[in-house]
Amino acid sequence: MKIGFLSVPLTGHLNPMTALARTLEFRGHEVLFFGVPDVEPVIRAANLRFVPFCEKHYPIGSTEKIYRSVAKLQGDDVLRQHLGGITPSLLHDMPDCLHKKLEETNVDAMVLDKGHSFMELVPISLGIPFVHIWNTLHIDTSGATPPCLFSWPYENTPEAHARNIEGLIQVGGYFAPIVAAAKAYADRVGLAIDWSDPRATSSKLAEITQTPREFDFPGISWPSTFYYAGPSHDGEGRQSISFRWERLEGRPLVYASLGTLVNGIERLYNTILHAVENLHSVQVVLSIGKNVNLSDLRSIPSNTIAVQSAPQIELLKRAALCITHAGMNTVLECLAQGVPMVALPITYDQPGIAARIAYHGVGEFLELDHLDSHTLSDLVVKVLGDPKYRDKAQYFQKVIAETHGLDLASTVIERAFMSALGAPTVGS
Repeated sequence: MKIGFLSVPLTGHLNPMTALARTLEFRGHEVLFFGVPDVEPVIRAANLRFVPFCEKHYPIGSTEKIYRSVAKLQGDDVLRQHLGGITPSLLHDMPDCLHKKLEETNVDAMVLDKGHSFMELVPISLGIPFVHIWNTLHIDTSGATPPCLFSWPYENTPEAHARNIEGLIQVGGYFAPIVAAAKAYADRVGLAIDWSDPRATSSKLAEITQTPREFDFPGISWPSTFYYAGPSHDGEGRQSISFRWERLEGRPLVYASLGTLVNGIERLYNTILHAVENLHSVQVVLSIGKNVNLSDLRSIPSNTIAVQSAPQIELLKRAALCITHAGMNTVLECLAQGVPMVALPITYDQPGIAARIAYHGVGEFLELDHLDSHTLSDLVVKVLGDPKYRDKAQYFQKVIAETHGLDLASTVIERAFMSALGAPTVGS
């Protein structure tokens, strides 16, 4: 089959999507990875065929400029800017560009990043089968569990269910501008969509989440086309990042990172630096990304190595603890290495992921409103000092290793597309 891929043009989405694309290519399929020009180096590093689209609307440098607007925000401010401004703007230009490229390349089927909201309208309009991949934490629209934008604990009570439903109404308000932009495109191309159904445009063939079933909250009734696959990463096919390994001294390693998108809040890094400066028994590697300058931070403690970027998986293989923003990919990479966490959720699905970190005992989390260096230091000491956190993280390490997420997801995709295209299914 000739399979097209489309991902949100951000590292946390591109890494798992390219790993999945490489797996399907290895299994004998022709894979085309569609993207704006900025993502070409990532796709080339993964040894995949890159097909640019929307070059005139989004020339080189556009992605960084667009997403820089949320780098120093947090909480609702990020959601309003991203869901109310960035994504509707993308939906104004990208569908027509993708439509043209899909016609030119004649792909048989598409694998779509669920985070690329409503881009499925393009293959729907062309009659191309598609599956959805949840690279972020999936959204439970039933009310059985809290929507992932909130850090509410899991509770199986009528009161909690009512609270969850109210949360879904709030989520709907955040997404209203995106839905309006999607409606405009659907009307223009003559698609009849039931916009009262939040799952109306979701793939009817398969929705695959990176979240392991064991790491989710219980009690969600998913359709038969929803699949828990586990992480889509193998540590390969990524751009090389240099690191001076000789600087590691052999003390227990704490790796700290706040991701690659909403990572420009200087006070958070300064709080982390202050929190670890008296923890002389550990060594810290702090990765700050592109939205903060090292020179803008307070003095770096002697037990800390601060860098703009770091080889995350390789460091996690050596880490005793990770201080994280609770982004999905960092959390899954921690679990895959059996590393417990202290989470500082900033926005997006991070509060829901942090709630699962605490629920399953693989770490603790702090709301930013309650964050100070002393509380953070105490939590780091607590998680490092209590073996139950690492034991639970190592349980998930075993679960992930035994699930083989990339192979499971690839098999689901193959069977879905073969069924949709009228070909014999795998194993028949």
